[in-house]
Amino acid sequence: MIERYFDNAATTPVDPRVVEEMLPYFSEAFGNANSIHEPGQRARAAVELARERVAELLGEEDSGWITFTSGATEANNWVLALGTPLVVSPFEHSSVWVTNANFKGEVLENQGYMLQGPRAKASCAAVMHVNNETGAIIDLPPELKVDDSDGGMAFSLLRDLTQSVGKVDLPRMERSYFASLSAHKFYGPKGVGALYSKMCVPATWMHGGEQEDGRRAGTLNVPGIVGMGVAAAIASQEADKNKRFAENLRALVLAELTKISDHKLNSPQNSSPYIVSLSFLGVEGETLAVELDRAGYSISSGAACSSRSTEPSHVLTALGLPIEWLRGTIRISFGKYNTEASAANLANELRKAVEKLRTMK
Repeated sequence: MIERYFDNAATTPVDPRVVEEMLPYFSEAFGNANSIHEPGQRARAAVELARERVAELLGEEDSGWITFTSGATEANNWVLALGTPLVVSPFEHSSVWVTNANFKGEVLENQGYMLQGPRAKASCAAVMHVNNETGAIIDLPPELKVDDSDGGMAFSLLRDLTQSVGKVDLPRMERSYFASLSAHKFYGPKGVGALYSKMCVPATWMHGGEQEDGRRAGTLNVPGIVGMGVAAAIASQEADKNKRFAENLRALVLAELTKISDHKLNSPQNSSPYIVSLSFLGVEGETLAVELDRAGYSISSGAACSSRSTEPSHVLTALGLPIEWLRGTIRISFGKYNTEASAANLANELRKAVEKLRTMK
């Protein structure tokens, strides 16, 4: 049941309004957006409307700074492939983190979520805005901030906005700036996202065609792009309402969890209300997720992109969480299709699962 799905940081269900607007572009409006005939131009117009809607969601007037991709992972890889000297935060998604084959740079030092990094070491920094595991809103260290005095393209930023757009207030778009986002994190379809590049045109990423102003060749995924645009428009309209609802669900769950001994909240005070990271002493996070699944509730033991890995979370490791707490970590992420009743029942089932597993030790 959709109201029992609490893994919205991994993906969100597609809003029915998004599906409705996508459907014609699979059938009667099937044209190639690069064709000059009427069916092609109809598809082109739909793509450009979607581009405008995504720009509006980011608070920008110029839709020309939006390039459609297959998702935020591709957008992140694109920026990394530019080959600029790079520093990254220790909290990045795996598409940016040191496991990436293209990684050439250094990891910023941290004290908790406070980052320290001498800007002189790099011409580009990757610092995500909302962490996908803990929901922490991560501020830039002063050394990495960009303003108009920087003289243009001397320094650029990559900010992964995957868990931010349509959910929390976005950071100010800096002068020389890259940002990545995925449609399926705000009730759009999977397999489509965007690279935002303000005043800093990225080098060609995929060759073989003139699509996306020659920066990314390949026939455009018109239905997916249309879906992303609709999802962006809906998110722009409903962001405040959805955020208040997520805050309510989060408070409800955390209040119930005070009844459980030996648990730790890994999400800081300055965090997105949509994501909660919790650790329970004496149990395994994966086992807890399985127990909740048996009860009909979907949560995760970490980020979906690394759910099959046996390695401890690099995010929580960077925060200094001891291994005995690391093993008992789960992530609950809220969405607009949850209900207060399902959130209360989730917390109750979680409490029962922790108590059960501890008695089995």
